[in-house]
Amino acid sequence: MLASSNPPSLLFLLLLLLPPPSFSADVIMNSDPSVRWVELHGAPLSHLLLDPGAGHLYVGGVNHLYQLTSDLEVISHVRTGPHLDSPDCLPPIVPQDCPSATPTHNHNKLLLMEAGQGPESGSLIVCGSLYQGICDKRSLSNISQLIYQTSNPVDTQYVAANDPRVSTVAVVITIENKQEVSGVLRLMLVGRGYTSKGPGDIPPITTRRLFPVVPPRRAFSQEEELGKLVVGSYSEYNNHFVKAIAHGEHVYFLFSRRDMWHKKEYRTYASRLCTSDRSFYSYVEVPLQCHGGYNLAQGAWLGNQTGEPALFIVMAAGQASTPVATGRSALCVYGMAKLDAMLRQAQEVCYTEGGRGSSGQEEAYIEYAVSSKCLKLPKVSLSEYPCGGEHTPNPIASAVPLPATPTFTSTTQLTAVTTATEAGHTITFLGDREGRLHKVLVRTDWSGDLYGSVLVDSGSAVSADLLLDDSQQHVYVLTSSRLSKVPVSSCERQTDCQSCLAVRDPYCGWCVLEGRCSRKHQCQRHLQSNHWLWSFEPTNQCVTVQSLQPANQSKDEQTQVTLSVIQLPTLTEAESLYCVFGLLPAQPAIVMGTSITCQSPVPELLPPIPAGSDHMILPVSLRFGHVTVTTGNMTFYDCGAVSRLNQSSQCLACVSSVWRCNWCPLDQLCTHNHSCPNQHIILNQRDSPGPTSCPLVFSLQSSSLVPMGLSTTVVLWGRNLDVYTDEAQYVCVVEIQGVQFNLTAAVEKTHDNTHTFTCSPHQFQYAVSQLQYSAPVYLRRGERRIDTSPGVRLQLYDCSAGQSDCSQCRAVPEEYGCVWCPGSPAPSCIYNQSCTSIPADTCPPPQITQVLPVSGPLEGGVLVTITGSNLGMRYQDVVGGVTVAGVQCPPQPEGYQISTRVVCELQPSGKQREGPVLVTVGTTPPGRSMQIFTYQDPQLLDLVPYKGPVSGGTKLTIRGRQLLTGQTSDLSAFLGPQPCYIVEEVNDTQLVCQTGSSTHTGGVTVRVLFGKAERTVPNVTFRYLDDPVITDATPAESFYAGGRVIIVTGRNLDVVQQPIISVWVEPLEVQRVKRRRRLALLTAKQQLVFNSTMTTVSERCSVLLPSKMTCPTPTVTPEVKVKGIWFQLDNVRVHYESIRGKSFTYYPNPEFFPLNREAPEAPYRFKPGGVIAVEGQDLTRAMSRQEVTARLGDQECEVKTLDNTHLYCEPPEIQPMSLDDSNELPSLKVFMGNLQVDLGLVQYDSDSLMSPVPLAAQIGLGAGAAVIILSVLVVILMYRRKSKQALRDYKKVLLQLETLEINVGDQCRKEFTDLMTEMMDLSSDVGGPGLPLLDYRTYAERVFFPGQQMAPLSRQLDLPESRRQTVEQGLQQLNNLLNNRLFLTRFIHTLEAQQGFSQRDRGYVASLLTMALHDKLEYFTEVMKSLLQDLVQQYVAKNPKLMLRRTETVVEKMLTNWMSICLYSFLKEVAGEPLYMLYRAIKYQVDKGPVDVVTGKAKRTLNDSHLLREDIDYCAMTLTVLVKNGVEVQPCPVKVLDTDTITQVKDKILDQVYRGAPFSQRPAADSLDLEWRSGQAGHLTLSDDDVTAVVQGRWKRINTLQHYKVPDGATVALIPRSQSSGGLGVNQVFQTGEKTPMLEGEEEEGLRLWHLVKSSEDPEIPKHRKSSMRERERAKAIPEIYLTRLLSMKGTLQKFVDDVFVAILSTKRPPPIAVRFFFDFLDDMAEKHGIDDPETVHIWKTNSLPLRFWVNILKNPQFVLDVQVTDSIDAVLSVIAQTFIDSCTTSEHKVGRDSPVNKLLYAREIPRYKQLVERYYSDIHSAASGCYQEMNSTLTELSGSFASEMNSLVALHELYKYINKYYDQIIMSLEEDSSGQKMQLAYRLQQVAALVENKVTDL
Repeated sequence: MLASSNPPSLLFLLLLLLPPPSFSADVIMNSDPSVRWVELHGAPLSHLLLDPGAGHLYVGGVNHLYQLTSDLEVISHVRTGPHLDSPDCLPPIVPQDCPSATPTHNHNKLLLMEAGQGPESGSLIVCGSLYQGICDKRSLSNISQLIYQTSNPVDTQYVAANDPRVSTVAVVITIENKQEVSGVLRLMLVGRGYTSKGPGDIPPITTRRLFPVVPPRRAFSQEEELGKLVVGSYSEYNNHFVKAIAHGEHVYFLFSRRDMWHKKEYRTYASRLCTSDRSFYSYVEVPLQCHGGYNLAQGAWLGNQTGEPALFIVMAAGQASTPVATGRSALCVYGMAKLDAMLRQAQEVCYTEGGRGSSGQEEAYIEYAVSSKCLKLPKVSLSEYPCGGEHTPNPIASAVPLPATPTFTSTTQLTAVTTATEAGHTITFLGDREGRLHKVLVRTDWSGDLYGSVLVDSGSAVSADLLLDDSQQHVYVLTSSRLSKVPVSSCERQTDCQSCLAVRDPYCGWCVLEGRCSRKHQCQRHLQSNHWLWSFEPTNQCVTVQSLQPANQSKDEQTQVTLSVIQLPTLTEAESLYCVFGLLPAQPAIVMGTSITCQSPVPELLPPIPAGSDHMILPVSLRFGHVTVTTGNMTFYDCGAVSRLNQSSQCLACVSSVWRCNWCPLDQLCTHNHSCPNQHIILNQRDSPGPTSCPLVFSLQSSSLVPMGLSTTVVLWGRNLDVYTDEAQYVCVVEIQGVQFNLTAAVEKTHDNTHTFTCSPHQFQYAVSQLQYSAPVYLRRGERRIDTSPGVRLQLYDCSAGQSDCSQCRAVPEEYGCVWCPGSPAPSCIYNQSCTSIPADTCPPPQITQVLPVSGPLEGGVLVTITGSNLGMRYQDVVGGVTVAGVQCPPQPEGYQISTRVVCELQPSGKQREGPVLVTVGTTPPGRSMQIFTYQDPQLLDLVPYKGPVSGGTKLTIRGRQLLTGQTSDLSAFLGPQPCYIVEEVNDTQLVCQTGSSTHTGGVTVRVLFGKAERTVPNVTFRYLDDPVITDATPAESFYAGGRVIIVTGRNLDVVQQPIISVWVEPLEVQRVKRRRRLALLTAKQQLVFNSTMTTVSERCSVLLPSKMTCPTPTVTPEVKVKGIWFQLDNVRVHYESIRGKSFTYYPNPEFFPLNREAPEAPYRFKPGGVIAVEGQDLTRAMSRQEVTARLGDQECEVKTLDNTHLYCEPPEIQPMSLDDSNELPSLKVFMGNLQVDLGLVQYDSDSLMSPVPLAAQIGLGAGAAVIILSVLVVILMYRRKSKQALRDYKKVLLQLETLEINVGDQCRKEFTDLMTEMMDLSSDVGGPGLPLLDYRTYAERVFFPGQQMAPLSRQLDLPESRRQTVEQGLQQLNNLLNNRLFLTRFIHTLEAQQGFSQRDRGYVASLLTMALHDKLEYFTEVMKSLLQDLVQQYVAKNPKLMLRRTETVVEKMLTNWMSICLYSFLKEVAGEPLYMLYRAIKYQVDKGPVDVVTGKAKRTLNDSHLLREDIDYCAMTLTVLVKNGVEVQPCPVKVLDTDTITQVKDKILDQVYRGAPFSQRPAADSLDLEWRSGQAGHLTLSDDDVTAVVQGRWKRINTLQHYKVPDGATVALIPRSQSSGGLGVNQVFQTGEKTPMLEGEEEEGLRLWHLVKSSEDPEIPKHRKSSMRERERAKAIPEIYLTRLLSMKGTLQKFVDDVFVAILSTKRPPPIAVRFFFDFLDDMAEKHGIDDPETVHIWKTNSLPLRFWVNILKNPQFVLDVQVTDSIDAVLSVIAQTFIDSCTTSEHKVGRDSPVNKLLYAREIPRYKQLVERYYSDIHSAASGCYQEMNSTLTELSGSFASEMNSLVALHELYKYINKYYDQIIMSLEEDSSGQKMQLAYRLQQVAALVENKVTDL
């Protein structure tokens, strides 16, 4: 095995990285149920092979090889990689000889079958990309069995390309060979592309021996006598091979490459060799042209077209002169006969015509840059030497391409093709890049027809190996990670002829007699016409019944039925068809041509006809065996049912029926027969046209109007009644509401065959509510009912029904004979013959009961409705007879109702008047109304509001007088032309309407119409203004309780009358139901409106300004789901999502815990002067500090800070009063929107109820402090005695610290809340541009070259112009040398071996290399790794724990730089902000107390050596600084201390004024003067030193504000320093240390400067005594009072320190890829060297990341941020950085009395931080690694991003200085190395020297 020499650890690691092998890969059915697929490892899978004998499939991919059954079940699975390899090294790989070897993936390049010889079974040939492309042979029956593998291959056995991107194809051939023992020779012809790495002399096409292999011969070797394609330039002739095919006596290769002879464009070629030609004399190639610019072959298949072999090739169009394929692609088909003819033509022209054709044009030439040329040999040369010979020219290329027109084109790149022949048709299957399989029918004219596409594997390209199975039923499709089995067609899924023919699939057709959709050969009689109907033929149609004879027939008879059928298939004589009616048994059919005759079923067998119908339709099917060939429909009718369904006119219905029914009048029978039992028959009207012969009552002779209650005789007229000869009696029957009245009838016959029937008189009496009732009447003769014409009915009527007064009665038409009879008991409307008295001629006068409305406008125009009785008999009676208040009122015809209602239109009156309504009819006296009608003059006075949005929706109130004029329906309001919709009840003084939308803005008049009378509001217009627009609404979240104020900004918000915020909610039950029903969620807002389950909750908003309003969020219960939120601004609806594209979220309410969680009932004890800390959960999820209020009793508790879990509020100094009468103590309540939470009672500690800090309290406090101090001192003295009890000591110190911390806790909390308030303002600056991050270049400069003023990054190459070009050329060559790993490692090792090469030099060279190789970070990383491996080797031998502790070697500084490059984006996105917040917090805290400008000591610090221990009296003051902002001057308050020096004051002012600006962009304090302004003319320039400075002896004090007696609130200004005042310019870059501008000058004069304290060092004390004094100083100083100061500072900063540490060490977000990659590398190194001590690896990781990078950044934030770090800030950062270092160590952290103060400070936190570090390391270790690939892509990205920032030429020039310095040693080192000699590295370096320095070398 080749892998035997690989280090087992690396391989094991890689096996862990890769996915596990899938032996039990499940076969999965696709959504298309007919497609099966299996998911395999090894993406991208590249090759698929089918063994036709066994039906097995073989799949090759990356590192994996599979053997599967034809049903895609995995039989065997082999891993072929990864293994240690490098394309630069020849196998076997020995890591020591091949430093570039890494675990490498093995891509499958060839997968072929070698047939067996005799008894020997065949084998599977597998070639991979590893080990220079060597091959194995494996057993076909079990691929895990190796038949042949070489462990030590020779260079002739390298077969495949060693690069995954370079193609390799091959074909196996067997030829007879007498020289071989077996008589046969089995060879493999291989075509492969050019690879830049590895052996560069492998020709494009080679022959390899497969069998027999007798030593010394080797399998797969390329022997001299076996032949190869010799080429002049391997890289120029870089053929991209697509396919190799053996066909007939030849082997063909298909490939694409640049056309080197002509236009240098890429094109596709087909080349050919004779199989017997071992010397490649027969090689000839021809370009293939596929019209349309398709020039790059992607896949090919040798198939058949119209019975002839043809080459099917999918080609893609290349991207402008490159070998990159675009999506535009096509299928082109080339007949093999034409291809061979072209190749023969090229051979012939080159053999005999010198390469020129008959026209003299060049047609053939010699390709591949070899020294042959076309000749003029005898004409018979080609026929004598068809495969060429030694004397014939070769290799030949045709200059004439073989053209083809695309058969099919596609816009998605086609990648694969295979073909099948079905029923003489050629079908191609094409795979594309998107995972689709296209099916194309290739017609005989070579055009293509796409008829179907299947999505096999979405988004994954189909591999070029597309295969059909043996049965040609399925296509095997290989995509990136799956193998699919796709059926070629889905014919069998179509169940009927119509759907089968609709499929249009060339595979499918309808097999008529088998009744199925099938392929042609599956249909037994497909050769006979009409038996198999091809679905692809558009003219084909199914077998159909064209007509039936007869189409309908009586169900009572049986006849012959003839079906006329088209497309009927022919049958043999012995076969027959059957007819099937419905579900009845089949009957044989007689076939005559296209007619088929059957017997209709026996009547008894027919199913019953459905009720209510007179016929039924039965399907008639033609069957062949069990197969239904076709179906028609036949109707069976029932004449009896026809007459039964029409009782009133049975005879008429029977003879006029569509069926041929006849009527037997004597038998009362409707029959299909043409004879009746009792002779007489009436035939169907179709058989006897003309008037009907049915016996019939055809009309009434008497009047059809019959009054109720009066005896009346009815007379009927009949016809055709002579048919009845019996003596039966006639009876008249009248039916009234279901009751039959039988009246005897007297018959009288008339001359014209008609009869008169006089029915006996009858008094019809029946209660009917309406005037008349229509009653049917008919004649019966015995039991027979005589037909009646449809219109014969009696109209019974009752005069009194509905005629309530005289006018109504007299209005009844005259023929009814109704009269108004004044008889007793009361007058009524009755039939004239029933009236006993004289009927009235005239009616009583009209009576008016109601008038509506009772008022109208002076102009009239409204309709007045008058109701009453006797208001005329017709409209004409009242015309001109109506007056209203004395004014004529013309009645309207459409409103008139006889006698009861008159509607008239009010006419103008000219003046206000009133009076009754009068109606006059005829000559009777007029009717007068009781109501008085008033003519009114309504007036409009004003309106509110006077403006609104153009979309409308404003409720407009119009005020006026007499607005109730007319009816409400007569009122309409308008704004200009637009209606205003009246929305409320109108009263006399006001009317409310809602505005509609307008098309434009502007003022419009307000009009109200009272009928036709128009009134306008005088002198007032309503102004339509632009709709309100909302531009922002924040915040975007609320909690369920609501009440959170949303601040809405926009335009025109004041236009709206009542803005509303609404929330759509839906109960959760509805949600569940919906989910259960799987209803699609409604997204369209319009739909939501109509959803009945939706409810809305709303709140009103308050408009503050036209641009601003506030809306409290509505309360929502947690049981509902919020579906949407919107603002309703009158008619304008603005959905929240539409404002800024984000949605509004409701969260559960924040949760507060009682102050006393242990005993909620007990009061919380509070010490005045502190803050109350309230705990809770999710406090800031939908809330900010500004929105929260807290009240303690009747006073406010000022909220200082709010974070997610805490709220800090500062209560009043004195205990407030309670609001609750039942309790004296106040309770703390927190208010958030609508949420109110009572957190319990608060009790102030009693001593606090005294006067504010009286003397006694101060003494008490002092005494308390003294007690604490004394106790601490006592404890310390006791510890001194008991130093042995270390453990107890440790615990007590911890306890003591805890006590101290608790004592300073309250103070800390107050400090912290102040700081948080300050930082909150700051954090609003930071998120965005406020973070002053350095640009990458400055950052790199500061990290690579710390402390250097002129770093190489900022410099340019300083050269005389005459030399520049030469030197730059030399430096470019040096750059190339540095890219040689051997040179670089030798160079570094040689430098490090030199004595004079200092540690500083090492760091400098490492940074220069980082600059020079910044554009090749992958390479830089590899070099760094290999140098680190050497370093590990050195330390493992010594002490591994010391590795990477310092930066003593070049590689260690390289590592620092590498980490800095890789973590820049992490700093930028994650760690930068908390680091800046920490810096600002420190600065703010330090500046709050005095800082000594000379010593750098500060009152507030973490560093005890920088603590200002003296008690300095100082007080805070606020200066008003005048700041010029553009033109105007604005005052700005700045907090300073009275003890600040003038420079300190200037710095603080600049800090405040340039708050958001980076430090480098601020003016320097020294360039400005501070001017104190008082009154009109008082301007005083203040400075640190002037004539007023106080000098005492040798001490001179720096001026402060106190010195100048500047009062609190004074006004000052910063002005540019005048030139005359001089002053020292201060360099701001890398500025550390407090600024003491005039220090040096003063020192020279012998004066000592001091600020707050005089420095204790006395220059006269000898040096040896100084140290002892310092020790004494220390000895007296762990005064705990100072420790409390430090603790107070620590507690205040704690949150910010935590934030930074968590940002650096959190694994919640994935750690930076570089960290994961490097830690993996360290784990590998430890494993490789057998280091199993976890502590060692922990130390390595700590040394490489936290100590190497993070501590540097923590101590020097100015490396990352554009800020100034003063000494006092630096001192604090040092303590924090030291804490970080302590947290990363593994040793246990114990503190004792002698521990440094910073260790004591963080004693409690360090264990917690340690856990953080350990979890960080272990999380990275346990996370799935395998980040090599990701790391490389990240490095590539980084190389590109920042390389331009690096000045690589300067770096190379600086590096050259070192080469020059140690030139001889480097040259010697390079010459000693054997590989270096081969690569001529020394010589190349000498060339560089010659160019850069004009150095004369021994070149």
